[in-house]
Formats: sequence, structure tokens, C-alpha cells
Amino acid sequence: MLLSGCLGICKDELQTAIELSLQESHNAQEEEREFHRALEASAEENAARMKRKRCEAQSEMCSPADWTRQDDWPVGIRNVGNTCWFSAVIQSLFHLPVFRRLVLNYQLSERILEKCKSHSDKRNIAFMQELRCLFALMVGSTRRFVDPSAAVELLREAFRTSEAQQDVSEFSHKLLDWLEDAFQLAASGNDIEDKQQNPMVQLFYGTFVTERRHEGNTLCNIEQFGQYPLQVNGFNNLDECLEGAMVEKEIESLHSDHIVTSGRERWFKKLPPVLTFELSRFEFNTQLGRPEKIHKKLEFPQIIYMDRYLHKNIEQTHERRGEVKKMKEQLAVLQQKLECYKNYGSGPTKYPLADMLQFVLEFATTKPTSVSPVVQTVSHILHLSLDAFHATLSEPEDTDSSEGLVSSVSSCQRTPIYKPFTQCRHPVDCPPHPAPHSITEEELHFVKTCLQRWRTEVENDINELKASIDRLTQMLEGMYSHNSLCQVPYRLHAVLVHEGQASAGHYWAYIYDHANKRWMKYNDISITESSWEELERDSFGGMTNASAFHEEYSRLYELSQEETTPQEDARLQHALVYFFQNKAPKRIIERTLLEQFTDRNLSFDESIMREARAKLRLIKPEDMDMDEYLQWHDDYRLFRTVFVYLLTGLEHYQNGKMREALIYLTHAYESNATLLGNGEKRGVDQSLIAVYRRKCLTALNESASRLFSSGEESKVEEGVTIMNEAVIPCLHLMSHDLSLSQEDREAMESIRSHWCCCLGQDMDDSLQVKLGEFLPRVLDGSAEAVVLKDPPKVHDNQAHDLCSRLAAVMESIHNTTIVIVK
Repeated sequence: MLLSGCLGICKDELQTAIELSLQESHNAQEEEREFHRALEASAEENAARMKRKRCEAQSEMCSPADWTRQDDWPVGIRNVGNTCWFSAVIQSLFHLPVFRRLVLNYQLSERILEKCKSHSDKRNIAFMQELRCLFALMVGSTRRFVDPSAAVELLREAFRTSEAQQDVSEFSHKLLDWLEDAFQLAASGNDIEDKQQNPMVQLFYGTFVTERRHEGNTLCNIEQFGQYPLQVNGFNNLDECLEGAMVEKEIESLHSDHIVTSGRERWFKKLPPVLTFELSRFEFNTQLGRPEKIHKKLEFPQIIYMDRYLHKNIEQTHERRGEVKKMKEQLAVLQQKLECYKNYGSGPTKYPLADMLQFVLEFATTKPTSVSPVVQTVSHILHLSLDAFHATLSEPEDTDSSEGLVSSVSSCQRTPIYKPFTQCRHPVDCPPHPAPHSITEEELHFVKTCLQRWRTEVENDINELKASIDRLTQMLEGMYSHNSLCQVPYRLHAVLVHEGQASAGHYWAYIYDHANKRWMKYNDISITESSWEELERDSFGGMTNASAFHEEYSRLYELSQEETTPQEDARLQHALVYFFQNKAPKRIIERTLLEQFTDRNLSFDESIMREARAKLRLIKPEDMDMDEYLQWHDDYRLFRTVFVYLLTGLEHYQNGKMREALIYLTHAYESNATLLGNGEKRGVDQSLIAVYRRKCLTALNESASRLFSSGEESKVEEGVTIMNEAVIPCLHLMSHDLSLSQEDREAMESIRSHWCCCLGQDMDDSLQVKLGEFLPRVLDGSAEAVVLKDPPKVHDNQAHDLCSRLAAVMESIHNTTIVIVK
């Protein structure tokens, strides 16, 4: 809704109208009774509003004392059962000073009242009396909101419904018809001139001219309009909507041997003081067989100039439209050229041309080497490995072979064992990027000269294209900014917002407070100060056709922005939180959200479930890479598995079951490393797993050592089993981890050193044999394939249960007391 000019009102006249209205319609006792009825219904109202989650301040008003109006703060309108449509429209009209004055001053003489015999006349008069009373209360009430039940009942009777929610557009049309008829009763007659003097017609109605060209002839027709309908689909802003509504493309039809062209243009002949645009955000979906809401971003300004759409400016507007058409064509050509520079290449994968030239230049100028980097690296690793092998196994000159072996191994207390596969590095002179095998100075000079010149030319071309595009864009934006086309400004007065589906939802209004230069949000009884940014955000529509989808999307996105702790990891609560934090593609997120609402056990509304299923059926195979979609969900399942393994391992550790704990923690670490390879938010804190894996590994090694050193056959076998099934597989996996922490490396060296030292101890031959069997595998993780026992399957509980269990086990570990979670 748009408001033109400053529409004032005389305070004395308004006060007289209020007093008259209150005197005729309600006395003080009646007002008290109205509000007592409102108080009695408050509990039911609270429950309904909380269920819809749409009233910001409702929960705060818990006592009658809180329902007192503060100073001159606007008064709300109570929702008396799916009547948000009524509240939104009435509030937007009430805050038009001229309209408010007309309603408050409305009176009919006794003579006219006696003549009103028809049902429609009596109904219209009754509605005007109730509306007058309602406006009077909204001006002079000491309460925070008013009850509209009497006026709403008259409307419901006309709509022949009791509870179903009404469409704002339908209600607005009906309301203006009733008001026009009610004011017409006060006129002296019913002729055309009297109707034009009707204050409702003068305030809200205008006229437009339709010109149709057909076979060289122009046909004109003048029509009256109240709410002007505009289509949203296919347009980005309000001016584009108006252009689309005012001009219809020429239609060419073939009749025998000649072509007939026709076209249609609309021009506003007379604009009303209050101009209302009805945005069509609903269309009939033939596949679903029902109306569907259009959630599409549509921009609109706070001030719009209507000159370019007036019939008196037809020649000037035609001239501008011709220039705009040419500029848009030029702009499209320039943008296409710029796109070619930005996405260059003949194959499916394209890159910026300037970057490609730079990459080739970097390749050409990279210092060539005589040996391939791969061969050089492999050679370097083999060289280090042989050195390590000879350093470990070589015999001293002055000792026999057996003494040399014992002496070399015994010295492990002073010299750590060399680890070629975990400590080797690339040679310093190995180039980090590919390079030509050979290139002459002449070739290098020629390539550098050409590539540098071409890159400079490309960058200059891109800059010139961007500058031209900017100039054309600014010229287009200013085409209608000439002073001659800025004489009829309209300021945005109110925006009515619908949230929900085509068949249901909720309405509220944003209304501009002209006196205080601010936007206010009117949501039934809740009235809050707002902003232009909030208005834009709400009025642009949601992500999907059901507000439930949008609300769930927003809830999960906000949850993904919260700080994450191991004990309260929001990613466990929903896959979308995990996807948001890892910046999953939007198409993956949208399909996942729809999948959620197709589950009968999760969806709270049967219609939403059906709509979600219908939307999923509309997604074509070429619109979605299902392999990518399934991979994201596999990653999320693996993430939850990692968390469960970590939790189970910690619980076993808490209860002293080190072997079981190590198996779970090792699997958690390996799977988590796979996830973290794709992003830091893909898995859990790797250091947390590593700490307790290291503790378990150290404890198990000490236990195995004690059992092995006892010499008892059964205990020795148990110690060897621990080494073979738990310690050695874990060591092998750790030795292949290039990102292993220093603490883990030191723990590995300590374990290896311990078993090396056992060779220097006196022990039975049988123990020497057993030690000789597993010691090589302790020292070298590359000798054989890693075989780690799979952990028993565990139940994946709800997120709350998992977080509670983790918090409990962490508290037990830190406090050295056991906490049991049932």
C-alpha cells in the first residue's frame, strides 16, 4: 500500500468524533465488559499463538496489569480465531489519518436510517457502526489491545464461514465495497456524479486507459480500479512488475497470406491518494491440482515515482522505453563478452583467461630439474631407509656377532630408533610445482614476452568491459530520474506480509509511522518497533512453499552458528546443522529438508508432508547429483559413528576395559581422520581421541609387559595376545599417520624402546623366541598389512542421550569417580 502526500487531521474534530462514537456505541461499563471477555479468553489465545510461534510479546503479558497501554503506544487487535487477516488490513487503514477521520465522523440521519430496508444496507450500516466503535477504542482506549469480535462476526457471516482464514485481497475488496456502499447511503442521490464524490472512491479508486492496436487502428477503453494486481513471477522489482502489467508484447498471428500484429498498453489516467498494489503470490499448480504460494524475492522502494506510467507522459515514456531497450541489448552483449573472459575454455571445465595465462607463465618460469621430482623423492626415501637399516643392524669391529647385536639393541636407552617412513622429508631443492624438463633462454624469453603481453591485454579488456557495464547500468538506473518524470511521488505506507501456504498461514503488517519516522510491526496484539531491513527480509518470501520449511531451515541454520563443545555438539541434532557448518551445496540442503518433511513420523502436518513429497517428485535426475547427495549423508552417518565410537571407548576406559576402549578409540581416530581430510568441521576434535587412545595404548603395553615378564605360560600368552590384537595394530596405524602429534610419536618410541630393552634381559629361550616373533612388527609398521579387530556394533542414540553420556563420562574421568547414566 502506497500513500501520497501528507494526510493530516484536525485534533478537535477527531476528539469530537471519538467522544461521539464512545457515547453512541459504548459507555465505560461496556468497554470494561469487552476487556473482561478478552481477559477470560487470554489463556486460549496464548496457547494458539504459542503454537504458531508468531506473537513476540504474547508470552510476556501474563497478567491483566501487563495489558495496560503505555502512553500513546499504538493499540493492537486481538485475534479472535484465525482473524490475523482482519487485524493486518484494519491496522493499515486505521493509520491513514484521512481514512480514520472519515470512519470516526461517519453518521446517518434518522430519515436515511428509516429508508434502509434491504439486508445489505442494514449489514453495511451495522458494520460501519462497529468499525467506528473499534477505531474510537483504538484511539482512546487505556488498554493495550481491543476486541474486534462484533465487526468480525458480520464479516464471517458474509463470507459464510466461521473459522477458516480469509485471503487479505478478498477481504480488502469486500471491505472497500461495504464502505463505499455505506458512504453512498449518506449521499443525496445515486447518480454517477454522487458516486464520484464518495469519499471511499476518491481516496482509494483510480482509472486507467487500455489502448489496443489492431491492424493499424487504436482502440481505447477507460476502467476504474481499486487494488491494482501485479504478477510476481518473472520480475525482480516493483518497476519491472508495473512494466509487465502496463505493456503486453505484440502478438503475431497468421491469417491466410498476411500477418496481423496487435498489442496492448495500459496507462494510468487518474491515480488515487492511496494507491494499493495487490501482489499475486499464488498460482494454480496443475500437477498438484491446487493453489501454490510463490516465494520469490521482489524488491520495492520506500518512494516510487509513478510519472512513467501516466497516460499524459505517454510520448516521453515511449521514447525512454526505446532507449532502455537499446541499452539493455548493449548491456547483454557486454556481459556476454565479460563472461567469456571469466569462463574460458572449450571443455566442460572453464577458468578465467587471465589466470590461465598466469598459470602457464608460472609453469614456464619454474626452474627445470634434470631428474623427475617423483623419481628424486623416491630415491631420497630409499637412500634414507638404507642408511637407517645399516645404522641399526651393523656390527662393531671389536666384538663377535652376538655381542654386537646385544650391544646395539641395549644402546636404545640412549639413542632413539630411526623412523624412515615417519620422519623423511622432500629434498630441499625439489620444486613444489611442475616445471618444464628443458627450456632454452630464447624459448623462455619468447614465452614470457607473449604471455605477459597477452595477460595485460586481457586484463585491460576486462577492466574496459566492466567500466562500460557500470556506465550503462548507471544510465539505465537514471533513465526515469529526469525531473519531468519525478513529479508524482508515492511513499510506502504499509506492507502486508503472509507467512505460510496458499491455503493457510498468518498475516501481519508493517506500517510506517510518519510522525516518528519509523517502521512498526503490527502482529495482532503485538506491536513492536521495526526497521526497513526487517521489512525487506520478511516480505521477500521464504525458501520453499511452506513456511514450516522456512522456519525449520532458519532454526537449524541458527543452531549451526552456535558455539560447539564436545559435550553439546549441535551437529548431532540434525544432518542440516552438519551440512550448514561444512558449507554443503544449497541443493543438498533443500532436498534433505524436503526429505525430512516426507516422513510421516516427523512431519506435523499432513498437507506439508504431501507438498514435500510432491516437490521431491518434481526434482529431475539432471537437477541433482545423487552421488554427491548420498556422499554427504554417508559423511554425516560416519560422523555420528565416530562420535559413538569415541563415547563408547571413553566409557570402557572409565571402567578400566582398556583393550575394548583402544579398539573403539582407534577406529574413531581413523574414521575421523578421513572426515577431517575434507574439512575441519567434518569430524570431532582429533586431539581428544588421541589423548585417550594414547592412554589406553600405554596402559595396555604396560599390562602386556608385566604378563610377558611373569614367565607363566598362560600370562605370557595373554600378554602376547594383547600385543598382537591391540597394541601392534594400533602402532602400525599410527606409524602411517603423517599428521601424528609429537606426544603420540614419543609414546610410540617409548613402547618400542621398552621392548628393545627386553632383549638385553635374562629370559628363557621360549620367551626369547616369542619376543623375536613380534618385536620386528613393533619396530617397523611397514612390514605387514594392518589388521585391527572390528569393534562390536553399538546403538546410535538420540543426540541428547549421546551428549549427556559424554558429559557424564568426562566428569567421571576428570573427577576419578564413576557416573552412571541410565
